[in-house]
Amino acid sequence: MSQGMSFIQNRWLSHGLSVLSGATLVFAFPRWNQEWVVWLWLLPLLVVIWGAKELRRPFWPGYLAGLAFFIPNLAWVRHSSRVMAGAVDHSWLGVGPELMGFGALIGLSAYCALYFGLWSWFAHRYARPDLKKLTQGSWQESTWESLRCALLAAGGWVACEWLRSTTVFTGFGWNGLGVGLHQNRVLIQVADLVGVMGLSFLPVLVVCTAWNALRRMSHLYHGTGTCRTRLDFTLAMVVLLSAAGYGVMRITAKSADSVTVRTLLVQPNVSQVDAWSGRLAPQVYERLAKFTRLYAETREGNSGVDLVIWPESALPVHLHGQPERWGLPKHETYFDDLLKTGDFSLITGTELYDSSEHGPGGHNSAVLFRGRYENRQEYHKVHLVPFGEYLPFGDYPPFSLLRGVIPGDFEPGKSTEPLHLEKPDVGIIPLICFEDTVGRLARRFARPGPQMIVNITNDGWFLQSEEMEVHTANAKFRAIELRRPMVRATNTGVTCFIDTLGTITHRLADPETGSTLLEGCLPGEVKVPINGEMTLYARHGDWFALLCLAACAVLISLRRLRRRSCQP
Repeated sequence: MSQGMSFIQNRWLSHGLSVLSGATLVFAFPRWNQEWVVWLWLLPLLVVIWGAKELRRPFWPGYLAGLAFFIPNLAWVRHSSRVMAGAVDHSWLGVGPELMGFGALIGLSAYCALYFGLWSWFAHRYARPDLKKLTQGSWQESTWESLRCALLAAGGWVACEWLRSTTVFTGFGWNGLGVGLHQNRVLIQVADLVGVMGLSFLPVLVVCTAWNALRRMSHLYHGTGTCRTRLDFTLAMVVLLSAAGYGVMRITAKSADSVTVRTLLVQPNVSQVDAWSGRLAPQVYERLAKFTRLYAETREGNSGVDLVIWPESALPVHLHGQPERWGLPKHETYFDDLLKTGDFSLITGTELYDSSEHGPGGHNSAVLFRGRYENRQEYHKVHLVPFGEYLPFGDYPPFSLLRGVIPGDFEPGKSTEPLHLEKPDVGIIPLICFEDTVGRLARRFARPGPQMIVNITNDGWFLQSEEMEVHTANAKFRAIELRRPMVRATNTGVTCFIDTLGTITHRLADPETGSTLLEGCLPGEVKVPINGEMTLYARHGDWFALLCLAACAVLISLRRLRRRSCQP
């Protein structure tokens, strides 16, 4: 360090450190869940972008780190394309489907890595510490220089995560740095103030001040530095401990008055290939009804549950379709017969079409029934998945070439009005599939008063991969951000109950293997706070991320104006 990091000028060593940084971060997320990695992974990349005096292309070290992270981290993406070709497991399907799957993985990873590159460019150009001030200045000057740069780097990271989650085809915000802390019950509580993206600020702040402290020590040891202060790292730790203190306060707070919603989550575990073929349609309808009656049917004058939840696309035939083709009763008859067996409400995922059976105007929807088929409320999914539920620029090449490949082309819903559970009187925040990973959408449903989050998901697209655990890790932050309990009814897992602290209280899994890939149901009680706290995040959303973005934009603008004014 003391020799100006001249060895970083070695291109291959620089590339190796960048790749090491991104590859290390993979272990912070499911399937490994090694939280300590979140606090160390950035150091090799900082050696490259802060250790060198000047980089000609500071974007590329970050981009390489991003690729090294996202390619293994998103490896499950390739299965969606394979499923469309008929995959039911990880068996080889042939060159065509496998190439298409890997193409989807590489394309998405290459896109997401752009934001690592953007951060690397920003951190090198605008947040790199002045070595002389850091190692030879007074303790006040050195401390301020370190904190200035660490705060800018941390703010820049948060800004890049926000951009990744919002730009280009509605964005893709999965597995931000804060999600790597999903098992840290104490630290994640601050998400109700700054959101999960704001939580990402902490690791970057801590590791950047630690880097600066280590660099001071190295220069002092080699006789090229005079400053000994570690106040900057101490202050970063104070920020970290303050977040932890807030978390302890939330965890130990007295439980608010609540209303209990007795809930049954049903998991059919139907492969996507079987769902398309309709081969198991009669069995699926029968088992959905069987599981529902088992817990919800009135016995001795009392229905066992208040709310039954079936997952996304649970119905083999869409709600306005014709199940009688399979020798089954019409949906009107099927639901009327089922709902009259007990005093309960039922939510199911289904497709809804405004015109012809598969014509325009289709929606991926959640429908809440009460008492009879005609008494229902509908929610149409707002945040559609590009290239999965709709085709961006589908009328223009090269996207138009995918027209026959995309399995659905839905219209987005427009309403974010909660559904209403009549008995007990509770609001329902309905989130379909990946919507439970989008905090800025979930908060739009928040209203004062008792509310619970209901997510219905079909993760059958990703076979037996870790995607289901990854999805759950990203989703649990909605319960913290809004302080609303959450239930997830999924087709293949993870079906679970999550409390307002983001803790999974119970989940449906094989007791011996722990696998969530099974057919079954999960009963439980949801404690819904009566007052329905409107958290800072619920009221103002990603205010912290936007503040970081604005600060970075202002800094870049001022620097460029200053350079122009200095030019002759």
